[in-house]
Amino acid sequence: MPRLDALIARNLRLSRRDVTRLLRAGRVSDPDGQRLDDGRVPCPPGQGPRQVVVDGRSHVLHHRVSVLQHKPLGVVTAHDDPRHPTAYALLREAPLHRELRAVGRLDLDTSGLLLWTTDGTLLHRLTHPRYGVPREYHVGLAGEFDDPPADLRLDDGHAPRIAALARRPASDMHPALRRSEAATVHASITLGTGRFHEVRRIFAALGTEVLDLCRVRFGVVELPPALPAGDHVPLDLHALFRGLDPLPPEP
Repeated sequence: MPRLDALIARNLRLSRRDVTRLLRAGRVSDPDGQRLDDGRVPCPPGQGPRQVVVDGRSHVLHHRVSVLQHKPLGVVTAHDDPRHPTAYALLREAPLHRELRAVGRLDLDTSGLLLWTTDGTLLHRLTHPRYGVPREYHVGLAGEFDDPPADLRLDDGHAPRIAALARRPASDMHPALRRSEAATVHASITLGTGRFHEVRRIFAALGTEVLDLCRVRFGVVELPPALPAGDHVPLDLHALFRGLDPLPPEP
């Protein structure tokens, strides 16, 4: 069972020793002003976030955190990168920032919806191919493409799970999609997998090139049209993906 001192340490990025000193000095209280000096008090995760006041400043203590980020172009999905800015660096103000892990990846030239969570079990369930959580992308293409054959396989032998593919007018594209002048055809594609450069490789196999790419949906979570690039909002992934059923194994 998580304890109060451990929860404070995680959320305020303090050592357990520093938290013990704060508690003993009477510098921690609940919102009603009652002093909290016993770090052994249990804090069940099922009770949700807990609020405390430390040195007069209110803090919300989270057991787990998930956020939806509008990943901009030009940043990589990584904690550290020697050559490029990272999407992770844009989350510095998020609770439990140090524990956040990306749910899948978007490359340097892909924008859109990127989920982050502190829950490793949930991350595995959302990204493992056997669960087939659908990802929808909007794309700008260099030209027309062929309809995918039933036995489509990519250069590594992978058979993509294409749940939906449709040509669409540019006006139907998500506002987060970059509009390159050379993009003459637009489309949406929904996949049940998230392989490396999968969308780009699919359209290459269909005879065209992806110029602009944006992920707009992951499962039931959609990228808010008004969320600025680089910003993020909290959400409860556990509630949204409760009861996630696996698909049969990949062929």
